[in-house]
Amino acid sequence: MSKERAKRRAERLAVLEREKAVRARRTVRRERRRSFLRGLKPRFGRDGRLYHRSRRQRIGIVVVTLLAIAAVWTLIPDLPLRIILTAMLVLAVPALVVVVLGRRA
Repeated sequence: MSKERAKRRAERLAVLEREKAVRARRTVRRERRRSFLRGLKPRFGRDGRLYHRSRRQRIGIVVVTLLAIAAVWTLIPDLPLRIILTAMLVLAVPALVVVVLGRRA
């Protein structure tokens, strides 16, 4: 009788250990997935922006861009070329800002 109880207890413990291992694997997998997704999600500052520029930098970016557009419109006589260069400037300014000033979080 005691051998049967010991055998049943051993079987119960084996089943519990297997279930415990399965739960542990699920938990590890869930945590790994959460940390991976947390790494993919962009981190925003308190004001909701990804990258922060000082007021002076933002003003400088706007002023330089407006000066470049003004130079294009005053120095280039051909209207379609003016429009194309203005569009290129507007599209290229964000990339140039990142290259010149860099990204800082």
